[in-house]
Amino acid sequence: MLHTLQERKHEINKVTLWGVAVNVALSVAKLVGGVFGQSQALVADGLHSLSDLASDGMVLLAARHASEDADDEHPYGHARFETIATVGLAILLIAVGLFIAYDAMQRLTRDSAIEIPAVYTLWIAAFSIFSKEALYHYTRIVANRINSSMLRANAWHHRSDAVSSIVVLIGIAGAQMNMPKLDAFAAIVVALMVIKIGYELGYSGVQELVDAALDPQVVEKIRGRILAHEDVRELHMLRTRRMGHNALVDVHIMVAPKLSVSEGHHISEAVERTLIDEFEEINDVTVHIDPEDDEQEAHNRNLPSRSELIIALNREWQQVPELAAIDDITLHYLSGKISVEANFPLSVLASLDDCARIKQLFHDASMKVSSVGAAELSFH
Repeated sequence: MLHTLQERKHEINKVTLWGVAVNVALSVAKLVGGVFGQSQALVADGLHSLSDLASDGMVLLAARHASEDADDEHPYGHARFETIATVGLAILLIAVGLFIAYDAMQRLTRDSAIEIPAVYTLWIAAFSIFSKEALYHYTRIVANRINSSMLRANAWHHRSDAVSSIVVLIGIAGAQMNMPKLDAFAAIVVALMVIKIGYELGYSGVQELVDAALDPQVVEKIRGRILAHEDVRELHMLRTRRMGHNALVDVHIMVAPKLSVSEGHHISEAVERTLIDEFEEINDVTVHIDPEDDEQEAHNRNLPSRSELIIALNREWQQVPELAAIDDITLHYLSGKISVEANFPLSVLASLDDCARIKQLFHDASMKVSSVGAAELSFH
């Protein structure tokens, strides 16, 4: 399994350069053979191979940019260059399909006599079928290995050329058996197939560009794996999206409301590590720690800040001389109120019997602040 951007770039460049070499040879052979062999279908197929050359160029350009590391302008990396190239290839596939369909319709309605192609044009078409199908499988294997939707799109472009060469083969054979329009009917069917492939690839790419979620089944697996963590009580706002060959996840998880900051952070790191380790496509996870379901409970955003609250509390505590030794104040923002916890040194008490009285004084003074919902004093 490949992991680095440079390894992906190397694999993409390697398979694409093979495609360039094959497409150059086929384009020349089809165009020259079609012109001198009196085969309009082979000439059209040569133009199709030229469109493959254009797609290979787009792949090489996208691979160059997609392999670059994240920078200040692109903090999430450059993987979307690959997505844009996929959409571009999809548009090219649709355009080629429409061209094939239009050309086939023209041949069906044409009244002029159709020239009988030379026999060697059959061999050119057969070689094209073999080479493009081999190129399709090679490109598809690499695409699956590095999880590249761009290469998958280019693989289908190779296959569309192979299928169109089958149409050419049928058309040439039909013309030599006094059925000159046979290839036109087959060409329309193939054109519809090519258009369908282009639409599916384009739709997938556009969905990625607009940050559509991962497949529902995958999202449910992610949800289940997060909830399986022993310290996660519930989750909400689970959001996923794709970026090139990677997937990104961000989620709010609920933990015990009075955990320390460091323990909450440790839980979030554990969730992040679990998702990245167990889901191959996920490479970035953002975990937001919630002490409660902030979609259901009263909002805390209008509550005073720590500094503001401490000023208000001190104002009340100073009215009670016995509370002067309060220290180590902890605040919990829960259900639209603030829970106040503080410590009181036992060393300043004349007797342990004073604990209950001091706790009550602390509670009563603290509750005079309107934003306080609970107050608890501990002794140390």
